Amino acid sequence: MEERTATVNKWEHFSHGADIGIRGIGASPAQAFEQAALALTAVVTDPACVRPGAEIAISCADDDPELLFVDWLNAVIYEMAVRGMLFSRYRVTIDGGRLAGTATGETVDAARHQPAVEPKGATYTELEVARRGDGQWIAQCIIDV
Repeated sequence: MEERTATVNKWEHFSHGADIGIRGIGASPAQAFEQAALALTAVVTDPACVRPGAEIAISCADDDPELLFVDWLNAVIYEMAVRGMLFSRYRVTIDGGRLAGTATGETVDAARHQPAVEPKGATYTELEVARRGDGQWIAQCIIDV
């Protein structure tokens, strides 16, 4: 009989001085990247308050999974800033060192979203993309706010 490990996709924040750590957990690196992007949204507002409307394509490439993760988050932060949007759904595929993703959301509504902070960028501090002992993947770093 084959033993299976339950897959849990989730995100969380962790403390780091004046900045904030984000961590995505999933069954694959792509799912961990998606969950980390949700944690990024949650730095600004409750992702459940963001309506899925416009879909924005995001792509980046790097052979190092950790650098690819930072590139992904910085691309999401860039799209948030230049489009004045927040995102509540993310889809990521990773093929080799190429990431193809989408971020789905809406224009910021200050009254409804009540944005807490504006993320400035993903950093290399506490950067990690790795498989844990339970088979789940984590993707984490500190976000400069």
